[in-house]
Amino acid sequence: MRPVNIENKLKAFERILTIMDELREQCPWDKKQTLESLRNLTIEETYELADAIIAGDLNDIKEEIGDIMLHMVFYAKIADEKKAFDIADALHSVCDKLIKRHPHIYGDVQVNDEEDVKKNWEQLKLAEGKKSVLSGVPKSLPAMVKAYRMQEKTSKVGFEWEHAEQVWEKVEEEMQEFKETIDQQEDQTKREEEFGDVLFSLINYARFQNIDPETALERINQKFKYRFEYIEKHATKPLTDMTLDEMDSLWNEAKKTGTGHSG
Repeated sequence: MRPVNIENKLKAFERILTIMDELREQCPWDKKQTLESLRNLTIEETYELADAIIAGDLNDIKEEIGDIMLHMVFYAKIADEKKAFDIADALHSVCDKLIKRHPHIYGDVQVNDEEDVKKNWEQLKLAEGKKSVLSGVPKSLPAMVKAYRMQEKTSKVGFEWEHAEQVWEKVEEEMQEFKETIDQQEDQTKREEEFGDVLFSLINYARFQNIDPETALERINQKFKYRFEYIEKHATKPLTDMTLDEMDSLWNEAKKTGTGHSG
């Protein structure tokens, strides 16, 4: 069954491929770009998409998807020039992988829910020759996202607490150990290690509660930013001359101005 409007989508994809060819041949900036020079720009575009998703702005999401798609086409164009692969090879590769890793759709494997699908996915990756369940976690991921992904992946092979209560007990245990490093005036390395254990255990507990810790923290970052900027905007004197009570009063005003958050 062909998707609705497939012809229009194919024309749009053909259009961006054509424009990419033209830019690569005629534009001085585009002609100079390499896989390496595009890397940081792609990371920036990915974060811009993440911001748009947090904001819930579908128009921005559409724009950022287009920007990221352009980057993917750009990488494939450079690879094609190197006679390594082209965009068709990349797309066929991911299509083949999707079919292979969804035997419950394209084969006769039975699954009960999404957890079965995730477990099968990790097992299939190992069968394909992956040396570790964790081998697919990028080294350069932000630490919080990386911790969540590692916990998620290892859980699919049975390395997992049975109940959320057990995870919370671990959080409390790690918090006590961290407090002891402060009380006992341990060195900086030891305090950092124990604090890291607290964060890691909290991320694990968030996962048990179906909370994405990265998204949760970013929402709080945005809330804090809005409220502090409200203080800056409405302050009647320099912040350095204000008391904490005066700033707190403006903070409480900001909480009532329709930010969509409480607390």
